[in-house]
Amino acid sequence: MSAPEVGLIACGALASDLRELQAERQWDVAIYPLPPLLHNHPEQIAGAVEELLDRHTGRHRTWAIGYADCGTYGALDEVCERRGLRRLAGDHCYDLYAGREQIAELMAAEPGTYLLTDFLVQGFHRSVIVELGLDRYPQLREDYFGNYRQVVWLTGRGVDPARRAELTTAAQEAADALGLPLVIRPVGRENLAAEVESLLP
Repeated sequence: MSAPEVGLIACGALASDLRELQAERQWDVAIYPLPPLLHNHPEQIAGAVEELLDRHTGRHRTWAIGYADCGTYGALDEVCERRGLRRLAGDHCYDLYAGREQIAELMAAEPGTYLLTDFLVQGFHRSVIVELGLDRYPQLREDYFGNYRQVVWLTGRGVDPARRAELTTAAQEAADALGLPLVIRPVGRENLAAEVESLLP
């Protein structure tokens, strides 16, 4: 069997949704997820993408980058320009799920908004509490989150009721850990799918 036409280097925080969308839409794509905790070290993202490209040179007819800018401040764009590749549009994964316009409206209405996706809800303790040291030094919560006013969960899935309840509980626990009210905003995955499809031949 020949290799898929496209290699998609993806943020690990998007990988689960991308695999489900790939199965649903029959994309001829091989997905290469990078560790999601790179988001805590965005200065390493561009280098990790390029290293993976070098490691798999010639495996696919073309490549695409399944990241928004994600805090690289143009470093990922520099890699894409030099390699003749394209990445997903937007500044971060919230743009990919909700669209840039909706995120801008949310921030204009309440600048002190802390955003979560389904992935972040599921891994909140590991990716936020542990990574920021709040499990060891809970008194730092005010230093990190004192200027926030709400948590908005951008939920992308129409999951079964049991799974929905589990995610909702986890989202509420995340908001409670930050001492903030929770707002649930269903956004679906159509925008993410359209962004990926714009990169495919």
